[in-house]
Amino acid sequence: MSAAATAPRVVLVPTARPTFAVDVARRLADEARALLVELGADVTGPEELVMTPDDVAAAKTFVSGDADLVINVCASFSDATPALELYGELDQPVLLWSFREPGPVGDRLWLNSMCGANLFGHALVVHAQRTPRLVYGNPDEPATRRALEAALAGQLPAVVPAPTTHGPRADADGVKVALGSLRGRRLGLVGDAPPGFTPSQYDGELLQRLFGIEIDEIPVESMFECVDAVSDDEAEAEHAAAVDAQPSLAAVDGGQALTSARITTAMRGWRDRESLSGMAIRCWPEFPTQLGACPCSSLSRVADEGTPTACERDVYGAVTMLLMEALGSGTTYLVDTVDLDGERNVVRLWHCGAAATSLAENPSDATQFTHCNRKIGVAGNFPLRTGPVVMARLTEDPARPSNLRLLLASGESVPEPNRFQGNTAAVRLDGDATQFVTGLVTGGFPHHTVLAWSDVRPQLRAAADLLGIAVVDW
Repeated sequence: MSAAATAPRVVLVPTARPTFAVDVARRLADEARALLVELGADVTGPEELVMTPDDVAAAKTFVSGDADLVINVCASFSDATPALELYGELDQPVLLWSFREPGPVGDRLWLNSMCGANLFGHALVVHAQRTPRLVYGNPDEPATRRALEAALAGQLPAVVPAPTTHGPRADADGVKVALGSLRGRRLGLVGDAPPGFTPSQYDGELLQRLFGIEIDEIPVESMFECVDAVSDDEAEAEHAAAVDAQPSLAAVDGGQALTSARITTAMRGWRDRESLSGMAIRCWPEFPTQLGACPCSSLSRVADEGTPTACERDVYGAVTMLLMEALGSGTTYLVDTVDLDGERNVVRLWHCGAAATSLAENPSDATQFTHCNRKIGVAGNFPLRTGPVVMARLTEDPARPSNLRLLLASGESVPEPNRFQGNTAAVRLDGDATQFVTGLVTGGFPHHTVLAWSDVRPQLRAAADLLGIAVVDW
């Protein structure tokens, strides 16, 4: 039998998004394909990056159960639409391959590849009952080569099981009081979940039953009407106050900064009129494309006033923030897990600039700048506070439909320059960082977690016990 007849049949699909560094994503995807061919695989699949609905439809013609291995190269971040469309009904496991961040310190995230794999994992586990596998590393790394050699031989990377440890619980009486304080609170939502952002979907009846939280949902267009109703005097007063708080804002385009001031004023007014305790905002694409400004710094301003804010209309993320703050966490921030340094046991947590300035390593110098991808104002650009931190996230429980589970982790935010434009924390985890990242993907956890600088894990565990929520304690 010829070598070609015995070659493993591999379908490779490279997914990406045009707002990231497409040239770098394409080069790494080509290198990934070349490595598989070098390892003896018969590789099929689209040779160009899959970025549009038409691209996804074309890629689907390659995906079938006849292949020995299906690999989705997360060449850059993309939403989870391709994951469900291509692999939602595929019986065999899908190997998600994500790359390291190549850009220089302080630049934007060029790829956000790890986060893309994380989002794919959530969609496949929660919405398709499929368990993906993960390879993390660039094509030229020996460990990546070994992992792919094993996969081609039928030995896929392991699924990381959920930890079974049981951390300490706080006294239930105090926790019951905190849970009681959430009942009747109102969470404001602007817009629908972004397309393909499966963690931003939610069950309102479940939230009402567990927490007694009410949802006040308005379309993006209604928020824009509130923005348009802000007077020039109100906008100029808010802009002056924002510049006084963070003088770096004066260097941002004046028109964009004034629009940001209108957004802040509109959000603040909506919060006060509707007695909202928190907000989850569909922050793109409409804000930058229709209003000409990003709402990141507006979310930061509102968060600095004591109202938790979540971007990408992440409802469960916002509820996690409300719960943590009710339990004494102080101000929190919704973050992506975007980078792994396994040798240092460090994960980098990031989002694109909506952190409260009180969470900055130096709050008096919490620089206001342009958005990392959109290149318009206004978004924060500063490193997050160092010191002991916890991560938490309420999310769907695949083992118990119509229930939630609670992800917990802890570590120390260590000093380093702001690695990625926006807000970054480098967290040396108490647990194994590589296992944690792999577990996020193979366990179907969201790409968003909530970061806090006070250890409320005992209170969170006790709250979960009282509510019948399973705890996954990393």
